[in-house]
Amino acid sequence: MKPFSPIDPAAVKLNDPVFAGRVEACRTSTIPSSVAKCRETGRIDVFRLAWKEGMPNRPHIFWDSDFAKVLEGMALMLALNPDDQALAGELDGYVDLVISAQQPDGYLNTHFTVVDPENRWKNIYDCHELYCAGHLMEAAVAHFRATGSRKFLDALCRYADYIATVFGSEPGKIHGYPGHEEIELALCKLADATGEAKYLKLARYFIDERGKQPNFFELEGQQRHASLNVDSLANRQAHIPVREQTDAVGHSVRALYLYTGMADVAMRTGDPSLLDACRTLFDSVAGKRMYLIGGCGSTPVGEAFTNDYDLPNDTAYAESCAAMALVQFARRMADATGEVRYADVMEQALYNGALSGISLGGDRFFYANLLTVDDATFTFGHIHTERQPWFDCSCCPTSFCRFLPQLGSLAWSRRPGELRCNIPAAGSVTSGGAAVKVSGRYPYDGEIGFEIISGGNFVLSVRIPSWCRSWSAALNGKPLETGAKEGYLTVSRDWKAGDRLELRLELTVDVVRANPKVTADAGKIALMRGPVVYALESVDNGPGVSTLIVPAEQAFRLGEAEGLAGVPAILGEALRESDESEGRLYFRNRTPSRTRTGFIAVPYALWQNRGKSELATWLRSN
Repeated sequence: MKPFSPIDPAAVKLNDPVFAGRVEACRTSTIPSSVAKCRETGRIDVFRLAWKEGMPNRPHIFWDSDFAKVLEGMALMLALNPDDQALAGELDGYVDLVISAQQPDGYLNTHFTVVDPENRWKNIYDCHELYCAGHLMEAAVAHFRATGSRKFLDALCRYADYIATVFGSEPGKIHGYPGHEEIELALCKLADATGEAKYLKLARYFIDERGKQPNFFELEGQQRHASLNVDSLANRQAHIPVREQTDAVGHSVRALYLYTGMADVAMRTGDPSLLDACRTLFDSVAGKRMYLIGGCGSTPVGEAFTNDYDLPNDTAYAESCAAMALVQFARRMADATGEVRYADVMEQALYNGALSGISLGGDRFFYANLLTVDDATFTFGHIHTERQPWFDCSCCPTSFCRFLPQLGSLAWSRRPGELRCNIPAAGSVTSGGAAVKVSGRYPYDGEIGFEIISGGNFVLSVRIPSWCRSWSAALNGKPLETGAKEGYLTVSRDWKAGDRLELRLELTVDVVRANPKVTADAGKIALMRGPVVYALESVDNGPGVSTLIVPAEQAFRLGEAEGLAGVPAILGEALRESDESEGRLYFRNRTPSRTRTGFIAVPYALWQNRGKSELATWLRSN
């Protein structure tokens, strides 16, 4: 089966109730505020290579990646708004600045040019050189696709060519791979943009070499007099070769970037063993180590995956970058295999654990995404109970700059003769001469229309989500009797302008229970409606949301929460336990009193948009 390819983000126009507002907030707030923060903290001026020891804003090893992601976001946004001359001019100036920092041999890294030039490529385990290079490559590809100019692309091709002289299997080269994966998927994009197979070859080398014996990171550590143990190697997914890895381990963002790069290489080379490894690792993530919201990483220690079913709610890490990375990995697997289960996970992570990381206004962020918050929640490091305007480690805010402009692209895929809709977000798509308009209020409403604006002979396939209990479809007003094939409603015909496919997905409030091995969720339920996870906030329910008990067997109903107009809320009955022991920690032979009350649940991704609040996602139940 020929794999699917993503639709160019510029070919999708959105007017749905979720994505469209997020993209606009990115244009007006996320990107401008991130540019301002990069300027304020020195992340832009560092490319002038004028920093000297003793000056403020000492350049960090990953600063280049932060600004690269902002540049990628600006380029993607320019592709969506090609007439925005102010954005085009600003982007062009920044691109020229970045290119000016490139060294004669092609090397492009500000930290190891102005801070530590003697240690270029000396600590690949820790120092993010290849990671920063990857993000610059992605930015260059996005700039090329948005503008047609090759100047940024050519500069990063020079850098990639230089990297290929440093790393490889040949004698005299470093037989190593990134400490923070990312360049693998970036090199695939570079290969696509240029048609140069050498970049795909380098990506494959980094993947194939990883974890082999003798272990590169152990050898490098010995040269630095650093001792690495198995856990250190596993944190970098370098403990064994990637095709032998069966569990998602280590730093969650590193892992998911690696898996995404593996899927990219597998699709482009037709490597079945690599794709099988991706399947195995995806099953580990989604089947045993993923939060209901699509969050990944159970502990702040190493920002890492832990063990199967270890998913604590009040100390969840679930980094925003990891959720965005899971969306990309799942999307690659959906395109590579055509299997609906990958698109299901993509949607689950997207509508919940990814979008929860950014405010509706687009300028405040969660690094870690907790599932339980109350007055006793212990905040430290990147774990906060309120979104922040920025972080010293600003990977999450800058990731949103490039993630949000691609939301429309995530909804659609294509291959010769077929246009596939994975998420029926309202708007329009144009691909290969075909143009389709989508109407509706998905994911809040299951009535969806697909109107052909420009036709032709092709297959239109529309995902029927696994959560959907009942659905029906009609073509030009006549019921379709065909069933879903492997999770997709597939209609093949010579489409004419004005043809209309109508789809009705039944949206019900579903009670979700976790595997009994997830001890954090024992005796608890969660509520979902379609792909959307719901949660209780004290803004709606008063203080002490953790004292509410929600019976699973009841007739839930829909309503609206104050301050979230147009967003369906779930309403129901609950019992509130009260403390009659004068604040005593423990008391014997007494049952807390319970009083009947109601509750309001709102989409998890929208929590903490109406001020400081408590949060309960998994709810005590009978």
